[in-house]
Amino acid sequence: MAVLPVLTFLAPLPLLMVALFAASRPGRRPVAVPMLAEGAAGLSLLLALGGMAQLILTGAESAGLGQGAGLLALRLDAVSATMALLVAFVGWVVVRYSRSYLDGEAREGAFHGLMLAVLAAVLVLVQSGSLAVLVLAFASVGVGLRHLLLFYPERAEARRAAAKFTLVWGAGDMALVAAAVLLWLAFGTADIAALTEAAAAGLPIAAQGAVALLVLAAMLKTAAFPLHGWLTEVMEAPTPVSALLHAGIINAGGFLLVRLAEVVQGSPGAMAALVMLGGFTALFGAAVMLTQSAVKTALAWSTVAQMGFMLLQCGLGLWALAVLHIVAHSMYKAHAFLSSGSAVQAVASVRRPGPVAVPGLAAVARAFGLALVLYAVVALAFGLVVGPKSEQALALGAILIFGVAYLVAQGLADAAPRALTLRTGAASLAAAVAYFGFHVLSGALWGPHLPAAPEAGALEWALIVLALLSFGTVAVAQALFPLWAHHPAAAGLRVHLANGLYLNAVLDRLIGGFRVSKSL
Repeated sequence: MAVLPVLTFLAPLPLLMVALFAASRPGRRPVAVPMLAEGAAGLSLLLALGGMAQLILTGAESAGLGQGAGLLALRLDAVSATMALLVAFVGWVVVRYSRSYLDGEAREGAFHGLMLAVLAAVLVLVQSGSLAVLVLAFASVGVGLRHLLLFYPERAEARRAAAKFTLVWGAGDMALVAAAVLLWLAFGTADIAALTEAAAAGLPIAAQGAVALLVLAAMLKTAAFPLHGWLTEVMEAPTPVSALLHAGIINAGGFLLVRLAEVVQGSPGAMAALVMLGGFTALFGAAVMLTQSAVKTALAWSTVAQMGFMLLQCGLGLWALAVLHIVAHSMYKAHAFLSSGSAVQAVASVRRPGPVAVPGLAAVARAFGLALVLYAVVALAFGLVVGPKSEQALALGAILIFGVAYLVAQGLADAAPRALTLRTGAASLAAAVAYFGFHVLSGALWGPHLPAAPEAGALEWALIVLALLSFGTVAVAQALFPLWAHHPAAAGLRVHLANGLYLNAVLDRLIGGFRVSKSL
């Protein structure tokens, strides 16, 4: 136990104090509330920075009640400190943005109070040192976010989105509670650090069931296929809510897996499920995203795809890269939502001449070959300098290179100018270098605190081949899309994808669609 308090553990307190003050002034332009809200968010950010400094100087710390059984505990380590700093920073930006965005709203004070309360709950979540704290924090986040989604309760679409969120998030909470009980029965402790140490010796039968429930909870909370619909319908809430949800809260499922990485990795079946369902969600979300015309809706589908890819990373055992993915996605998506209005104006002002060149089948084949050759050269160079990478890491890099190969294909088309060819080739090289560079960085920051990727056996190789074939096929189809875009079948497919294959309609029927009660 630390003699001095861990500063990061104190970060939720100023948020909760101002949230209580805001609850007494829920109306329009409440005196001092917006200014105090921003100040509390800024203080939490400073405390998170102080906690990071403490971690560097003194190492990991924990604090709580019932330490022997791990009843209620918070923990400061490399992962929790990173997540707390990320949440505090994004929260401060969103709260600052909310001061002007919500100015003059009828329930302005209530909004600031709810936003601060949710931020405090997320800060507790990412610093959880025990299963009890983890469960309580997840439930608190769900309650707070539900009220934020219903900030405009008179809107039927908002009530529908809130109903779907409550259904899916609540199901995830129940799965998490059941998993926590099974883990406690299997290992006799609820302390997360003790659980991860015990899992190294193998998982008993009860723990195997717990891992399956943990994976289910993570998939529900990351809006994985097929219960992803609620995430694409939260646009009726104020933009700061969308920014906080897509930039922070939706990552909680990924954090759950990372926090219990040693336990999850002890079940090959769970890892396989993450690879298959995560990979399919990534491909599905990306395909639907390309058919959307509304900026925020496209961003929402982008989040579905990104969360699926993060689940894929976890399933491959690339835990440090999953943490990096959470950080990068949070920063990018917060900026994307908060600047979505100006983005519309910027796109509208740009003159769009259409594609420079349409690649044929031969050009696409050359492009993928060139991209993979460049990737192999860079992989070999990094392997000689910093050591060889796991098969899972190499496969993930190849999947990323497939995306770059689409650009390279345009540069290799017969009608492409030389400048475009050189530029797209450089993009492929830069992507490969960046991937391995970030891999080294994430491994240095979080790798020592997370399990290494498992040895690639028959199951792992089958999953790697499946992922490469799936993402490669989709990438080739996208590169060749201009050649078959005008076919009637392509037009019909676009309509079906634009509607998310109508899975939302099925869920609407289950929950009553627009007839959700206003008292929800």
